[in-house]
Amino acid sequence: MLRRLVAPLAFGLSLAIVFPVGGADIPRATLLLEVLSEPSAGRIPEAAPPRFVLMESGEVYVGGTSALFVARPAKSDLGPIQKQVAQVRKIRGLASTVTLGPGSDRRRVVLADGKPLEIVATGDPAAAPIALRPLTSLLATLEEFGHPSLRPYRTAAYRLIAREAAMAGGCRPWTFPTPLTTILVSPTTVSAADDWPTGALSASVCSGDKAYQVNLRPLLPGEK
Repeated sequence: MLRRLVAPLAFGLSLAIVFPVGGADIPRATLLLEVLSEPSAGRIPEAAPPRFVLMESGEVYVGGTSALFVARPAKSDLGPIQKQVAQVRKIRGLASTVTLGPGSDRRRVVLADGKPLEIVATGDPAAAPIALRPLTSLLATLEEFGHPSLRPYRTAAYRLIAREAAMAGGCRPWTFPTPLTTILVSPTTVSAADDWPTGALSASVCSGDKAYQVNLRPLLPGEK
């Protein structure tokens, strides 16, 4: 069901970028996966919600390009994931940054239940060494996660981000109370997106002779 709603991204992971989300930034998150592909016209991957988040309460949040879904699976449904996490922790000499194979797509996985472990990797998992197969198996499970109880999640807040960049097409007027010049220096949190695109989908705003790319990143409960 979810795979028809949220198109899977190519596998792969690396440390060549600063991720906007960390496990500590989402209170009570025990397992987190972020996916970051190369930017494309009209899209900023960093503004997309996390691909998978498991909370202490048992709730699961699954993100796509712009939307979030929430579910509360039974503990038995999450058992296989916990077993995969345990196998990842058993990998000898696992570094915080790994290369799975060729390619520039990136993933960041945070295991926060127990001793915190953060891994950022890059490349094609199909070409990963045998020793890293437990990691690529976990990534595949999290990225393709689907459950009958998944429902759209209506976020209570968005992170408003802007940068100077030209986009194809026209410009829309700036309608937020905080001045655009302020957002360029320091992104802020807003409670509603109105009719603006959200997540990795960008809007174009013009001011004077300059153009700006604007994104609203959906936030999870308690995320700052």
